[in-house]
Amino acid sequence: MSARDDEPGEELGALLSGLLNVVVAREAPILKAHGLTMWEYVILSRLMGESGLTQKELARRSRRDPTRLIGHLDALDDRHLIAREVDGSDRRRRTVRLTAEGRDLVLATHRDIRQMETDLLGGLSAEAQNELRNALATVLRRNS
Repeated sequence: MSARDDEPGEELGALLSGLLNVVVAREAPILKAHGLTMWEYVILSRLMGESGLTQKELARRSRRDPTRLIGHLDALDDRHLIAREVDGSDRRRRTVRLTAEGRDLVLATHRDIRQMETDLLGGLSAEAQNELRNALATVLRRNS
């Protein structure tokens, strides 16, 4: 057993779980103010910078069950935040893309969430905040 194994302190799972609860609680009123659910925001965010994704690829990237994704897409389409089109290379597939209105909504929501995150991480310098984000992204990419 190494000296580090004997050190007191919370395990990563407990820390991340507690932080996730705080972030979700702070994001909820922001999403509500923008008229979005958490899943709708995740879906719209995954479409940013994309010219169009198949529904299957969007389900994979958003980690949403494809059968549940359809209901979200219907709601987003009704609000003109996305457009769905038949894929020219395979008429059985549909692609999904953001509309200009959808892009504007994602950007506004993202801006407000980033402000909340900056407030949440206020005890850290801007550099430390970026390092934390980058470190977490690296761990996630390595294990996805």
